[in-house]
Amino acid sequence: MKRLLQIGLLMALALMISGCTKTLETPKEPVIDASLPLVENIRTLASGNEIGFEWTPIYGNTIEGYYLYRLEGGRMKKIATIKDKYVSHYVDTKLAPNTTYSYQMSTYASDKHESAPSLSISATTTMPVAKTPTVGVVEPVSFFTAISGLPAQAKVIWRPHALENVTTYIIERNEYKSTSWDEVGKVEGRLNAEFIDKELLNDYVYRYRVKVKTHDGVLSAPSQVVEARTKAAPRGIVGVQATSDLPKKILLTWEAFSEADFAYYKIYRSPTSSLFYSFYGKTNSTAFEDLINDNGKMYYYKVVAVDKDGLESKQPENPVVGMTRPILSAPLVHAAKYDGRSVFMAWNSNENAIKYTITKEFKSAGETKTQSFTGIFENNFQDTDILLGVTYKYNIIAIDKFGIASKPSDSVMITIPKE
Repeated sequence: MKRLLQIGLLMALALMISGCTKTLETPKEPVIDASLPLVENIRTLASGNEIGFEWTPIYGNTIEGYYLYRLEGGRMKKIATIKDKYVSHYVDTKLAPNTTYSYQMSTYASDKHESAPSLSISATTTMPVAKTPTVGVVEPVSFFTAISGLPAQAKVIWRPHALENVTTYIIERNEYKSTSWDEVGKVEGRLNAEFIDKELLNDYVYRYRVKVKTHDGVLSAPSQVVEARTKAAPRGIVGVQATSDLPKKILLTWEAFSEADFAYYKIYRSPTSSLFYSFYGKTNSTAFEDLINDNGKMYYYKVVAVDKDGLESKQPENPVVGMTRPILSAPLVHAAKYDGRSVFMAWNSNENAIKYTITKEFKSAGETKTQSFTGIFENNFQDTDILLGVTYKYNIIAIDKFGIASKPSDSVMITIPKE
């Protein structure tokens, strides 16, 4: 019983220490990257329990999105992570009416490091307004526009409606050669004032309009129609070439890409011209080296350009084919004889061979012996180191300038007479 009491006391002490440790933890401080751009031109619009924000979006490829901080208890506390750099509106909700709040914003990168905070900005919520039934016709929003040039997406923004009882914005889209308008999104909250339409075609024009809806279900007439053209993909790469004479590698080269927002090149590869081309590598250079531990290996390639928004140029219809340097064909012996004093052999020359090696195998005193003759630069050989009554087997190997050896020739067997 005493031992159980001791164990219980120890466990209680451990829990107390654990609780104290958690209490003493300090909030994680942000890691500031001074190279990241600052959020600028922050504007606010307040209602009874919401504050809407609008800022100048930053489309550079160095950031992923934005952090929003609110002053609480004497320090700035992160209250929102806006995970899309193309967004430029946010609404802070569930606030107390007739109260002043202070905020700061920062940009953040893929490693979660963030920029220095923006200038502090304050906004005051208004006194709550009772929602009364809507009377008469609801006017459309007074300002509506579209942002073009975004990658596979279009952005529309508007001025928040003046009526306090507006709850929803309904976004409709129409494409050329179509007579119908399709609903593509709803945005809840009067102070929310943007919509991003995603997964669109590149370099394509879309038309948009917006309607507003009140809390009691009354719809406005459509707004004016606006157009947005999505960003075009980069043009194709030209001048792609692939080598076929390098040992254990294929070198791809192409002409430099000159568009301003170019980011890098992607290389796709396939073992045949007709199979699926899988992503194989990327580079900022106009050359790519494919290291292959095999001789005479063939691959097909397609190279595309990628811009800063991740858009790729269209893959070319026809690939380029490359091959690692093949091994030389085995020498073909066309003469082999014993002239009474030596063995003479001759073989066909290979224009890519720079030298030859000859191996010689024979038996002497019941033991198999071998010899090698290297550094032979002609396509013939004379062996004077022979013994009477012995059978010799010769093989010839061609070697190119990279040191790659051919397969051995067919064996040449010569028996030296005993006399």
